[in-house]
Amino acid sequence: MRIVNDLSCDEYFTLRYNAAKQVGLSPIQKCTAAMPMLEYGMRGDACDEYVKIGSSTVIECLKRFCDGVVHLYEGIYLRKSNGEDLERLLRVAEDCGFSGMIGSIDYMHWEWKNCPVDWQGQFTGGHQGTAMVILEAIASFDLWI
Repeated sequence: MRIVNDLSCDEYFTLRYNAAKQVGLSPIQKCTAAMPMLEYGMRGDACDEYVKIGSSTVIECLKRFCDGVVHLYEGIYLRKSNGEDLERLLRVAEDCGFSGMIGSIDYMHWEWKNCPVDWQGQFTGGHQGTAMVILEAIASFDLWI
């Protein structure tokens, strides 16, 4: 809900009415449509069943959602850490009894079904020779504040 509220500064993510005075899509519907595409690589037309949005609108939601998140959070969360960040994270972890820990790391292997043939050698993983991309995320306590 925080992301939905933060994105409401963009006119696209506000509740509007069309020319026939019918209520348009809510900001929650638009953000919810973008999530499965980001999380699971779901096709745009698959979202129609549970969010009730057409494929072209879902793709527009995804583009606007990604642009909005980058614009809003680039300076806070989507940046390289510095020495001050490292010191703060180590201090908080020490206070919690985790000496030397700076955060939690997670990763997933994502199968790239439409990987260009020329690139397949660079992205071939150990999983049956298919093209794979490894997505990594490092999270610290301050993401939940």
